[in-house]
Amino acid sequence: MTGSPSETMDRKSPEPLWSQLQRDLLRRLEAGEFGGWFPGEMFLVGEYKVSRNTVREALRRLRADGVVVAERGRRPRVATPPEIQQPVGALYSLFASVEDSGLEQRSVIRALEIRADAEAAAHLAKTTNEPLFYLERLRLADGTPLALDRVWMPATIGAPLLKVDFSHTALYDELAKHVDISLTGGRETIRAVVPDRADREALAMSSRHAAFSIERLGCYDDQPVEWRHTVLRADRFSMVTEFSHRDSFRFAADGHQAASS
Repeated sequence: MTGSPSETMDRKSPEPLWSQLQRDLLRRLEAGEFGGWFPGEMFLVGEYKVSRNTVREALRRLRADGVVVAERGRRPRVATPPEIQQPVGALYSLFASVEDSGLEQRSVIRALEIRADAEAAAHLAKTTNEPLFYLERLRLADGTPLALDRVWMPATIGAPLLKVDFSHTALYDELAKHVDISLTGGRETIRAVVPDRADREALAMSSRHAAFSIERLGCYDDQPVEWRHTVLRADRFSMVTEFSHRDSFRFAADGHQAASS
């Protein structure tokens, strides 16, 4: 944006000023301009050169949409997005975890094809040039980027999934429906990473924030059928585990779960 915020207000437009203000505040929020704080009414009145009633209506709309929290006698603040939790040491579906949190999970399909990938083939115990099913999705929670999900499977298993619309469904549900396979186990490695620029841009993250990198090898009757790499925004996601004095576990230096003790 060039110039002052007040220059974004087009007083000749048929669009109400409160709507223009709401739209510009959303733009600034998405750009990370405010961080965790949010300007008060009088600050916005002076910045945009509009009436207090205009500011109040824009803030009322932002509150109704869950974007801003404003309590009586307190400065408005940016609403904290609901945190999505997933269990450690259990087979889970990100789709189900998001929807169970009361959010709508949608996906933008970035790739759905058959292709070769030497690294994925090695994880799946296949030859370097063997064709693999590949699905890449940008996962959204209530329209906000949450994760970049990349999945490889042997083409002999994944080919029937090429016609599936993955914009609002779980891969494991479709795998069971079309191929009659449900994962029976596997291994998962979780690391904290700073995503590269392309992933940061896709996930609408700043360079200051970290993410979780999750690599999963999914098996069916001890045979590898899925190699998955997921990058998740760490500010929207947490790992949860339960333990007791009877069933405990420890983590080895490389992050792999060691035998129970």
